[in-house]
Amino acid sequence: MGKKEEIVKEELDEEAVRNCEESQANEEKDELEDKEQFEEELNQKDIEIEELNNRFLRLQADFVNYKNRAIKDKESTTLYATEDLMNQLLPILDNFDRAIQSAEEEDGFYQGVKMIYDQFVEVLNDNGLKEIQCLGKSFDPNLHHAVLMEEAKDSEEGTILEVFQKGYTLNDRVIRPSMVKVAK
Repeated sequence: MGKKEEIVKEELDEEAVRNCEESQANEEKDELEDKEQFEEELNQKDIEIEELNNRFLRLQADFVNYKNRAIKDKESTTLYATEDLMNQLLPILDNFDRAIQSAEEEDGFYQGVKMIYDQFVEVLNDNGLKEIQCLGKSFDPNLHHAVLMEEAKDSEEGTILEVFQKGYTLNDRVIRPSMVKVAK
């Protein structure tokens, strides 16, 4: 081999080494770009997962709130479903009360009506109806409706002197306030 051939061979070897080095550099660059792209996609997926997780948590909280509200509404409906019926029965209860108070004799007929009245009141009480006790107590606008005020020397101001119409609560909710006379 001559010198010329050796020089050409060396040049070819150097070019092959350069090409190899460039190829390795390009591969490293491509790997680095692929790695950066992968990390960016991974970060995007992490963000997307976090957003979906937050949406899931909000949806779960909304469902729990809905469930609690539905249970509360159902309880309220069950508790106060009889309110209309009770309001329709109150005038009958008032008439029974008047009939018993107006009786002149406590004969057998009176005793029979009193038994029916007591039974009727017991059934209503078992279903949540309670009479508002107010005679001699302080006036409360949440429970009483004052229709008269009267000077009273032996009673404190705001004391209920007389009950004109009984008031009732249904499961601790006033369905009819008591109509009363109050001391000035």
